[in-house]
Amino acid sequence: MNSNDRIELFEKMPVKRAVIKQIMPAVAAQMVAVIYSLADTYFVGMLNSPAQTAAVTVVAPCFIMLTAVANLFGVGGSSLIARKLGQHLEQEAREVSSVTFWWGLISALAFCLLFTAFEKPILNLCGADIQSFGYALSYARWAVVFGGVFTISASVSANIIRAEGSAGTASRGLALGGILNIVLDPLFILPQFLDMGAEGAGLATALSNVVSALFLLVCLIRRRQSVVCIDPILIRSTRNHIKSILSIGFASAIQLALTMVGVAAQAKFVSAYTTEAVAALGIVKKLDQLPLYFTIGVSVGLLPMLAYNHAAGNERRLKDSFRFGCTLSVFVALACVVVYELFAPQLAALFIDDTLTVDYSAGFLRRMVLAMPLMALAHPFITQFQAMGRVKESLICSMLRKGALDIPLLFIFDALLPLYGCMWVQPVVDSISLAVAIIFYRRIKRAA
Repeated sequence: MNSNDRIELFEKMPVKRAVIKQIMPAVAAQMVAVIYSLADTYFVGMLNSPAQTAAVTVVAPCFIMLTAVANLFGVGGSSLIARKLGQHLEQEAREVSSVTFWWGLISALAFCLLFTAFEKPILNLCGADIQSFGYALSYARWAVVFGGVFTISASVSANIIRAEGSAGTASRGLALGGILNIVLDPLFILPQFLDMGAEGAGLATALSNVVSALFLLVCLIRRRQSVVCIDPILIRSTRNHIKSILSIGFASAIQLALTMVGVAAQAKFVSAYTTEAVAALGIVKKLDQLPLYFTIGVSVGLLPMLAYNHAAGNERRLKDSFRFGCTLSVFVALACVVVYELFAPQLAALFIDDTLTVDYSAGFLRRMVLAMPLMALAHPFITQFQAMGRVKESLICSMLRKGALDIPLLFIFDALLPLYGCMWVQPVVDSISLAVAIIFYRRIKRAA
């Protein structure tokens, strides 16, 4: 994107039109990600094997960790690039994009090597039992060990491209991999084709992320009239920018890392009951992703707009963009509450033909979905803090949403309401996180 187009998007275009132009491609990419995530569970569920469905659930926290590593650099770099552009410091924006890309890639390699070294204890910690462990290991070796570097690379590249306003290009790259995953899943999983089961789901995920990463890499290399740059020579400027990148990215990464801990802890509590309950939790987590990923798409699309206008001192445009994004996010979350409460058993039955698993799923879903409207506001608030470079506020709110409260509350709620009490934890945690975020936001505005 050239300088004139960027100024038109971030400074002059009507706010609602500019926000939609940024968030709709991001939301579309997230929706494709939801569909291909659901596809894994759906096609594995067609095998009517709770152990294989549970295996996909068990590996889910490891995917969250992949995203955490990607966000450490991708979100931090995206925020800093947009702020540099808002200040019209284009050379520094180029340096930041290069540092973000190469250190993201190095961290991806390190993560995959560490997972390989400790894969068995990690999967046990995530809730794998005797029945599901073998399936989980085969799934993880493809999706995490082989595909992890490409997953992180694709996410970091998309964030870099999106930071200068090219949300459409970034989203096309991510959506391409998601669509390919949907196509490959039935071919690799189902017995009438390659009959690889859960392992086939992992292979399909890995291959799709390879394609996304390569597509976005080509886009980065071929970009003209752009501040986005991955020239390895510019990595020498690491010392000038890495602290700022990591300080903002850390809040996003720690939220996702603690999400992994929280999801693993919840799965561990549920695994004390039955394999069907673990499989049900996996199904609910997939359905839960529709409003969650929509909100993430809104937040991801908003970040460059908010960061640019904060750095440029355009507080009115910043405020209007934030309000419009929140309105869209909450509307979708409320719609999901209504649909999920009314049709919980029918939705669960789409994934598995097992009466006990469907019963557990319906009960879990009707409790957990109540957190969605709260999450739909909490996420954009955290994104706004990241866009403003407010490390303390974004970190505290991120930790409150995941990790600081949910594990202690799991013990309390599971003791009060065995099994089903675990599903009430997230609505409580999101209520607290949102309340704290609003307090922080008001303090910032009063001090301005």
